[in-house]
Amino acid sequence: MQPSGDEKRRAQYDELLGLLVASSDFAKQEIQSRCQEAKPRFITNVLKQLVSEGVLRTTGSTGSDTRFSWATPPQSFPTQHWIEQQFRGSQVTQSPPEERPRERLLELGPVNLKTSELLAILIRSGRKGESAVQAGQKLSNFFHEQMESLPRMSPAEFKQLSTAVSEVAFCQIQAGVELGRRVHEAALQNSPKGKINSTHAAIDYCSRHFARLAQDGRQEEFHIVTLDTKLQPIQSHRITVGTLDASLVHPREVFRAAIRDAASSILLVHNHPSGDPTPSRQDREVTERLKRSGELIGIQVIDHVIVARERTVSLAEEA
Repeated sequence: MQPSGDEKRRAQYDELLGLLVASSDFAKQEIQSRCQEAKPRFITNVLKQLVSEGVLRTTGSTGSDTRFSWATPPQSFPTQHWIEQQFRGSQVTQSPPEERPRERLLELGPVNLKTSELLAILIRSGRKGESAVQAGQKLSNFFHEQMESLPRMSPAEFKQLSTAVSEVAFCQIQAGVELGRRVHEAALQNSPKGKINSTHAAIDYCSRHFARLAQDGRQEEFHIVTLDTKLQPIQSHRITVGTLDASLVHPREVFRAAIRDAASSILLVHNHPSGDPTPSRQDREVTERLKRSGELIGIQVIDHVIVARERTVSLAEEA
């Protein structure tokens, strides 16, 4: 009995995807020469489709040959699921209920969903030729190793990645990110407060509590964390916004908040929007001025921590 057209097509997909997944990078002609079932035109079309979906990327060409590499680890590519989509269509409603992101979330919980599925739920609906699931996969591939940059993307930049990311979808993605951050910040505020009794403890505290400022801050912001007699945090206060300068960070404003909190000591914190936390001359001058002022009124400045995208630095440790 002769195999049906679908069986032949499935055999081509199985053979081709098996070869692609086994290689981190490859040339089109190399793959064509190793295929027995899949024909050159079929291979070319599949490679183009995988590039358009953000699964593969082109890395160069020589004459009529093109080289490709995977945008994400090939072992994580859902080969059989992708093949099934080619036969039943790409719309979410055409997929079995157990493979639809919303149904999977209700059954398994959000923690068990892939990033692409969470994004598909936020995108909600696709466009002609591209479902929400495909759009979610494209975004997931792009942000695979740079998820922290997602909140900084503009609507136009999302649109370049996928036409399915409408203005509404963009708003839903950003609202989801912001809500997650606020939940995380609330959890930090309500978590047990440890002592900031070393440079390591100061760096750890600031890395967690000022993570958002480190990642997204576009201007320098100067904050203080007030501490009780046991060196436990009482409250944090933003003092100034703008380039850190001794004339802007006045001891009166800094210690007014500390006195109001009945603080025994304070921790100074500010960010470097450039991403490089290396202390500047102005940073050191501000620190020394505030230390001297603190000694006069009996409130110790225990450290000055600089947070940035690259890392977090303690001036006490750098001294």
